[in-house]
Amino acid sequence: MFTSHDGLCSIGELAEHAGVTVKTVRFYSDRGLLPEASRSAGGHRRYGPDALERLRLIRSLRALDLSVSEVHRILDDEDEAGGSALEAAVAGQLRELGTRLKALRWREAGLRLVQECPAGERADRLRLLGAVAAPPSTAPLARFWRGWLPPRMPARSTAAFLDAAVPQPPDDPTPGQVLAFARLNAFVTRPCTGGEQRRPAVHRTAGARGSAVLYAGLAEAYELAGAQLRRGRVPYAGEALDGFVAAYAGAYGTRDTADFRRLLAGQLAVDPRIDRYWELVAEVLTAPGGPVEPTPGSAHDWLLGALVAQSGAAA
Repeated sequence: MFTSHDGLCSIGELAEHAGVTVKTVRFYSDRGLLPEASRSAGGHRRYGPDALERLRLIRSLRALDLSVSEVHRILDDEDEAGGSALEAAVAGQLRELGTRLKALRWREAGLRLVQECPAGERADRLRLLGAVAAPPSTAPLARFWRGWLPPRMPARSTAAFLDAAVPQPPDDPTPGQVLAFARLNAFVTRPCTGGEQRRPAVHRTAGARGSAVLYAGLAEAYELAGAQLRRGRVPYAGEALDGFVAAYAGAYGTRDTADFRRLLAGQLAVDPRIDRYWELVAEVLTAPGGPVEPTPGSAHDWLLGALVAQSGAAA
């Protein structure tokens, strides 16, 4: 490739062959990415035959927006006949790019939301959107539930409940989904009133361990009820309701009887409710034009409806 008597080339020749500037070659050399083979008597850099291919590889890696330090690790890995550094760098870059694309989609949907709303509503929507990052964080929603759940409930049980109760923002949201998430964020971060600080009676009775058993049982019952909601079934007594009642009976340390079901129906009817939260969750999760996605809240209402209907019929 190089025509000099010693098979080496100057920094200018290397830059010309690679189609870059001398400044670029010097930059990569100074950072240890492109070692020089020797120096001339006048102190000028000389590069070996493999320098051109290495320089092209460096430019290709930099074109993927990899940092100089990442390129350094990849080249060291290549020199050691490895390859895992390149895989890790590409995977990391893809994750970062995915996050940036998601942020751009949320910003686009937010801009469309402001553009399409009536002029009188723009100030309110801007206020809501201004309180939410892009892409949005679910941390405020998780904090809301951690403050509502029984104290000292096992971490695994808490995590399982949060997975079901905290919706993940859509990757490609509609303006309506962005608005619903912004309203959900406002709902969980606004100052609480006295009534909202109350917890269900079972929290005070069951304790941390009992509550863990309760929520595990409720998760199964909600999943069964969600399947019925997707089919458009009206509330009815069946496997889902039996599991729902069994979860509460286990938490209270009692048996599932007709009397217990009547007492439970009355207790759940007066327990604190956060219907607005679940309505907004459904709006966040539901795809445009698709059926409304069941939530733990809508499943609870379906099961409570079945329990009240059964208890009323038995009475």
